[in-house]
Amino acid sequence: MRIERADPAIVKGWYLGPWNSDLPLSLGYAPTHIDEPHVHTRMTEIYLVARGTSEIRVGSQTFTLTAGDVVVVEPGEPHTFLSSSPDYFHFVIQTPGLQGQEARDERIAISHADLGL
Repeated sequence: MRIERADPAIVKGWYLGPWNSDLPLSLGYAPTHIDEPHVHTRMTEIYLVARGTSEIRVGSQTFTLTAGDVVVVEPGEPHTFLSSSPDYFHFVIQTPGLQGQEARDERIAISHADLGL
């Protein structure tokens, strides 16, 4: 058993993953939106909105998320968060959980124009 605590001062934080556990996934959080358009080649990301609201862009569509919503972004789907309310907080699960250079190589930065923005 272990307990990990979020640090609300960190814009994008991580609880668990292959770097510190035997889990086959990575579990993280964000207390605000992070506008970094990107696409993954192998990884699925699952966002669970705990509180507040946010706008996410996936491909050419923008969605408003509210507490209790879950978004599954499949490999190959470009995405970014555009905005969030001051009280926003989400959890993110990445599967498979990757670490180090393997994780950096599979996340490809794209432009806002690639998302039709």
